[in-house]
Amino acid sequence: MMFWNKFSNAFAVASICLGLAACVPLEQQGYATSGSTTQQSVRYEDYVYDNSIRSVQCYRGTGGPEAVLEPAVISIGQEQPILLEFDRLNAGPQRLVAKLVHCNADWTPSGLNDAQYLNDFNEFFITDVQNSINTRVPYVHYRFRVPRVKLSGNYVLQVSEEGGNLLLTRRILVYQNLVAVTAKLGMPTGPEGRAARQPVEFNVFYKDYALVNPAQEVKAVMRQNHRWDNAKVYPRPAFVRDDQRRLEYVFFEAKDHFLGLSEFRSFDSRSIRFKGLGIEQINLEASPVHILLQPDRSRAGAAYSQDPDADGKMLFGNREYGNSIVNADYTWVDFELKTGEEQGEVYIQGGLTDWLLNDESRMRYDQEQQAYKGRLLLKQGYYNYYYALKRANGQAADASYFEGSHFATGNTYDILIYYRPPGSRADLLIGYEEILFNNR
Repeated sequence: MMFWNKFSNAFAVASICLGLAACVPLEQQGYATSGSTTQQSVRYEDYVYDNSIRSVQCYRGTGGPEAVLEPAVISIGQEQPILLEFDRLNAGPQRLVAKLVHCNADWTPSGLNDAQYLNDFNEFFITDVQNSINTRVPYVHYRFRVPRVKLSGNYVLQVSEEGGNLLLTRRILVYQNLVAVTAKLGMPTGPEGRAARQPVEFNVFYKDYALVNPAQEVKAVMRQNHRWDNAKVYPRPAFVRDDQRRLEYVFFEAKDHFLGLSEFRSFDSRSIRFKGLGIEQINLEASPVHILLQPDRSRAGAAYSQDPDADGKMLFGNREYGNSIVNADYTWVDFELKTGEEQGEVYIQGGLTDWLLNDESRMRYDQEQQAYKGRLLLKQGYYNYYYALKRANGQAADASYFEGSHFATGNTYDILIYYRPPGSRADLLIGYEEILFNNR
C-alpha cells in the first residue's frame, strides 16, 4: 500500500559534482531518443509512441507529494484536476499540443463531436515547460492540467508535436454517480481461491436513476491497483432484482476473482551517493550513472511478507538537491532474477514499464549465471515492480509464478459502471466505487 512516510526519511545531504562533461547524449551511447520511432496510429490506451518520452504520470491532483499515486479518475464536478507530467530526453522545449477523445466502455472512440463533451476548441498547448538542471541526461519536463469536460465517460488524452508526430496517450475516467455502487468481500472459492485469491462482490442500486434493459445495457469493469492490463469486464450482472432496483454481481468460480499476488518488490534510487532500498551497487563513473539492484529470487511458496509498497507505482525524487521535477537525473538500472534454469519469457512489470510486455521490459537469460537480466533507463525515484512469466503457449503473463499469491496482500480495487441511455451514441460512466482490500 501507499506508505509515503515509510520512505521519506532524508539521507545526509551531499554535493556531487556531475560536471558538464558528463552530459553525454544517450544516442551516443547506443540508446535511441527523440525522433527514433516511426509514427504509429493512435492506440486508445496508455502508450508512448516516441522513445524520447519518459517518466509519464497522469493522476488526480490532490496536492502534496503523494498525489502522483492517485489514479486518473475524477467526478464530473471536477473539484480536483487531472494532471499530466512527463519528460522528453535530449530535446529543447517544443510546442506540444494535447487533445481529448471521448471513448466507449470498450475504449473505442464514441463518435461524439468535440462540442458535445468540451466547452473549448479541442487543441490545448502545453505551456508549463522546464529544462532539467545539471543532469547528465538533459531533458525537458512538461506539465499539463487537463481541461474540464461536460460528459462522464472514458477519455483518451493525446499529446503530439504541433502539426507533427503523436508522442503519448493516457486513459482518463470521469464519472457521475447516478447509481450507487456498494462493494464487499465475497466468499473464497475452493482451496486455491481461499489461499491465493481476493473475492470482491458488488451491487448497483438505481433507485433514483432509470435504467432501461439493464441486463443488456449496463457494463461493469473492475481493476486491481488501477491497472488496465488485467482488468475484468462483466458484460451483464449475475442477477437483476427489479423489485429492489438492484443489480447483483456475484462470482462463483475462482477465475472470476483477482489473484492477491504479493506486496510489490521495491527499490529507491533517490540518492546516488548512498545505496537506498534494494540497491547493490552505484557506479558514479558511468554516464548515465549505473545502478545495480540486489539480485532477486522467486517468492512463490514463501510465507506472506507485509512490506509497505505503492501498489506498483513510482515517486520521483532527488535526495541531494531536491526539486525532482528538474533535478532528478536518469540512470541505468540493472535487474537480476536468479532462477536456476530458463523458464520462458520473463518481463519486468509495474508503472515503470506501463505494465507492457515489450522488448524494453523483457529480460534476457544469462546461461552462465543462471539468471534473467534486464536494464531500464529510469528517473531517480522510489519504484515498485513484479516479475512475470509468459510461456510459449500464448497465455497472459503470470506474475504469481515468481511472486506467489496471498489472500492477505493489500490491494486497491475500483469498480466502474457504464450505461448507454436510449438514443445516446456513447457509453457514460454512471457509477464509481473504490475498495481497499486488507487496508492497513
